[in-house]
Amino acid sequence: MTDFLQLSGKRIVLFGMANRKSVAAHIGQALTEVGAHVIHVVRSEQRREQIRKLVGDIPIHVCDVEHQAQIDRVRDKIAAQHGPIQGLVHSLAFADYSAGWLPFHETPRRAFLQAVDVSCFSFIAIANAFRDLLDREQGSAVTVSISTTRMAAENYGYMAPVKAALDSSVCFLAKSFSKFSAIRFNAVCPGLLKTSASAGIPGYVDSFLHAEKATLRKRAVQTDEVANAVAFLLSPRSSGINAQGLVIDAGMSVNYFDDELVRPM
Repeated sequence: MTDFLQLSGKRIVLFGMANRKSVAAHIGQALTEVGAHVIHVVRSEQRREQIRKLVGDIPIHVCDVEHQAQIDRVRDKIAAQHGPIQGLVHSLAFADYSAGWLPFHETPRRAFLQAVDVSCFSFIAIANAFRDLLDREQGSAVTVSISTTRMAAENYGYMAPVKAALDSSVCFLAKSFSKFSAIRFNAVCPGLLKTSASAGIPGYVDSFLHAEKATLRKRAVQTDEVANAVAFLLSPRSSGINAQGLVIDAGMSVNYFDDELVRPM
């Protein structure tokens, strides 16, 4: 069946591509493959030049989401150049680990608040700024979270509470927007992925390999699997899903007591 997802010709604004390994890069590719018109938004002019080499003629705009004026400006540019949009993707996260690994109770205040700003509040700010551009009947906004914020992985540290705030924000945005529209808000919540961003987390490789063993299929979640789920949540085919977090962990959450983990060979 052609255009099963009904995304062909739909304009989707995608925040967060940093390089070819980014979750946002895979999302953009998945959306392009089903005929959607992707509009990238990246952090800096330098990043735009880097991304241009990867995506060709696809529109790329610049916005540092720590500055509301830049969010408003990019919204106005997209409105003028592209018109109304049908989807919004927030694939942004940032944590400053420059102080090195610290116990959670020693989390630097500045680092925590910046992480909340970039990784969570930016979704709220972007949604609010773009509310009049989004299709009020079939619009969809999707963010990228994590599979669980209740697993206290020491090396992930304060980003789990930040992602918990993002998960809660999804619900509150869905409720708030329901007062004047049918725009849906959801999150994809993947298990551990191989990305450039994750490579900066202390001890991540060991955690990734352990998580892979815990999956039911003994193979880690792939970034394109996350991208495909995002495309589904953006599409009218997921019209009954709102204020949800779609976990994509290849069954890891039910398999912590797998024989091979409990009694390693």
